[in-house]
Amino acid sequence: MSQHTPTTQYLKDYRPPAFKVVKVDLVFELGDEQTRVSSRLLLQRQHPGELILNGGKELQIESLKLDGQLLQAEDYQRQGEEWRLQPADEAVLECVTLLKPQDNTSLEGLYRSGGMFCTQCEAEGFRQITLYPDRPDVMSVFTTTLIAEAAAYPVLLSNGNLLEQGSLEDGRHFARWHDPFPKPSYLFAMVAGDLGHIEDKFTTCSGRQVTLRLYTEHHNLSKTPFAMEALKRSMRWDEEVYGREYDLDIFNIVAVDDFNMGAMENKSLNIFNSSCVLARADTTTDAGFARIEGIVAHEYFHNWSGNRVTCRDWFQLSLKEGFTVFRDAQFSADMGSAAVKRIEDVTLLRTAQFAEDAGPTAHPVRPDNYMEISNFYTLTVYEKGAEVVRMLHTLLGAELFRQGSDLYFQRFDGQAVTCDDFVACMAEVSGRDLSQFMRWYTQAGTPRLQVTDSYDESTGKYQLQVRQSCPPTPGQSDKAPFHIPLAIALLDQQGQELVAEQVLDVTEAEQVFEFVLPSRPQPSLLRGFSAPVKLDYPYTRQQLRFLMSQDSDGFNRWEAGQRLAVQVLQEQQAAYLQQQPLQLDADLADAFATTLQQTQLDPAVAAKVLALPSEAYLAELAEVIEVEAIHYSREGIKQQLGEQLYEQWLARYQASRAQGGYQFNSAEVGRRALNLCCLAYLVASGRPAALELAEQHYLQADNMTDSLGALGVLVQYAPPEQSQALLDDFYQRWQEDSLVVNQWLALQCATPNGEALARAETLLHHPAFEWRNPNKVRSVLGAFGQNTLGLHRADGQGYSFLAKQISYLDAINPQIAARLLTPLTRWKRYPATRQQQMKAALQTLAQGALSKDAYEIVNKSLA
Repeated sequence: MSQHTPTTQYLKDYRPPAFKVVKVDLVFELGDEQTRVSSRLLLQRQHPGELILNGGKELQIESLKLDGQLLQAEDYQRQGEEWRLQPADEAVLECVTLLKPQDNTSLEGLYRSGGMFCTQCEAEGFRQITLYPDRPDVMSVFTTTLIAEAAAYPVLLSNGNLLEQGSLEDGRHFARWHDPFPKPSYLFAMVAGDLGHIEDKFTTCSGRQVTLRLYTEHHNLSKTPFAMEALKRSMRWDEEVYGREYDLDIFNIVAVDDFNMGAMENKSLNIFNSSCVLARADTTTDAGFARIEGIVAHEYFHNWSGNRVTCRDWFQLSLKEGFTVFRDAQFSADMGSAAVKRIEDVTLLRTAQFAEDAGPTAHPVRPDNYMEISNFYTLTVYEKGAEVVRMLHTLLGAELFRQGSDLYFQRFDGQAVTCDDFVACMAEVSGRDLSQFMRWYTQAGTPRLQVTDSYDESTGKYQLQVRQSCPPTPGQSDKAPFHIPLAIALLDQQGQELVAEQVLDVTEAEQVFEFVLPSRPQPSLLRGFSAPVKLDYPYTRQQLRFLMSQDSDGFNRWEAGQRLAVQVLQEQQAAYLQQQPLQLDADLADAFATTLQQTQLDPAVAAKVLALPSEAYLAELAEVIEVEAIHYSREGIKQQLGEQLYEQWLARYQASRAQGGYQFNSAEVGRRALNLCCLAYLVASGRPAALELAEQHYLQADNMTDSLGALGVLVQYAPPEQSQALLDDFYQRWQEDSLVVNQWLALQCATPNGEALARAETLLHHPAFEWRNPNKVRSVLGAFGQNTLGLHRADGQGYSFLAKQISYLDAINPQIAARLLTPLTRWKRYPATRQQQMKAALQTLAQGALSKDAYEIVNKSLA
């Protein structure tokens, strides 16, 4: 922790390293009190300049040798985390460091999680282990030897293939691993512990057999089969869709309870947050299963899009993350409902990433500067980065995109490259000029498309007039036009396509697209959400109802319903602020009634169509975020929909009840989603019979989706004594299962009622809560930070509470503390009183000793 201003890194200052590391040999002597790490680097000059090594400020160096000579302080220059030496053109550097992993609460580098040792080296964790040129463009061949007490740590894992293992005379044992593929230090990993595992085999398309193992603590082995099957599905899919075959003899996954991220793609040894890999029907929701399947796929896909071809520098982070998020989204769409997957991805983008684009920390997909790289593992880099890759796929088509990716992997295998290199491959195979498209990587902000149309009956000419703009963002006041793929279709009054779907290239500030048609069409615009933009078109409610029922594009059917609901809810927000009664719009009620009657509609899609826009999305659309108006108007409309359509909700609820035991497949996931959607509206109606129905649903549930879904509805709407009794019942049932208890903690802190702050304060002292466990912290403070009424209390105590806890957490785990700051950073979007309260909370934080992670976020927010 420090009060000095952290150094800003700039993309323009990139210089290639003077030395490459031909190979590295590591020896870890693991101990409960102290761990000794010995490294031996074979160095070779490739450019003029000094050897620059990175080492954590608190790294304890036992010895440092260059070509066998012990170095003294006068033999090198040290400033902060940089060590500068002047070796010969070929040299050997040997370093011995002493570590105390048990005291490492930041969970970067080598640390303890329960009874196991594990590592997290992305982005700059390896420098907390030993001295090394810790940058992604230094790629080396690693050989790693692990030594530990055999009884306490029977499992010893690292990257690559296992070369040898054996016993030592003092009760210890060793394992030596070798990874033949050069990799940067951020992809290094090791694990040691008393772990159980399941094992399977996978035969690649070329006939090689790969051993698959999934390790976890022994009591969690029953939760591992789903992830193993997801891994095999991912491996087969990557062969079939991208032609990418796995390249080693073994692939290991390890579940770790204490982990800052979701998972990490270390070469052949993926380390997962246990919440992202362990699953069983009675402990995991449908959303949890889907998330695990997607994350397993994501980390596996990184083997090529991130490991075999990696990023030159951290400014290029989206090169691997945006591409891989796109790939895992394709996979998830193929495994389940493509329409639902697209809806879920766009919902996250529009509620969270668009807000990031509009906030004080807005940055391009490829940032041009940062203070702390951990702060740039953002929705912009990941989710918007994936949308940029998706736009390339849309512009080129599937076949040319595959040719481009094949060229990319072939040309740059074993190299560290840039976003420009990736796009250049796509331009080369397609023959298209994508230079303007690169603005998606360099310009921040969310573009806005304003579309109007006209039709001349005498000539049959139909025109779409398109204007694009992008608001100023920090450091970028003026934006040049983007290259935006606008997917459209033009429909007749029966929903038939007068113009089949096509992609319009919007490249200018203003453009006109002309069609000759027999009649005025209904435009279906931005189909499949073909670009991450805000679309303005003056749809009437009649047009929206038409598109809800007639559009052949599943995403746009949902989108029409969302637009209709937004129009109604924004009117009701205005009514609330003017203290007028809320009134249910007849068009919205009729649209919901029609959807409820469409039994042929995919239940998963129906559940999405019938869900009102979230408070987060309504806030993103607002000029000024009026917290109570958004919440109470939405709740009021939900209550009226529940009451007016009560019999229809009940009939659909009863029709979608389970007929057999739990299964995780697209049909059953959709059925449960619709069933719980109906239950939520029934309970929101306020009828006592609905509360009884929900309690029975909870008590009779044979899976976590139904159990937690019903409990969530009851906690929000039931009388306090009833909801508390059910919360107590749930905890008594699951108190021994940490992952389930995390869901219980989050449910209480996320429920929008006046009790949220008191609950969060109480739960920080609950026996189930641990400050050193990121999942616990996110379950309480992360959930509270997203609780509209809890965080944004009129008295400002929600802000003070969150800031106080972040200040405490920053000394324990700076990465997690910085990420929890996000809700406070958007203070300029709120009315004056709340602005003052939120700003005061940030100013209080700024006056304390902050990590560079939190310092960067707080100071950019106050600028």
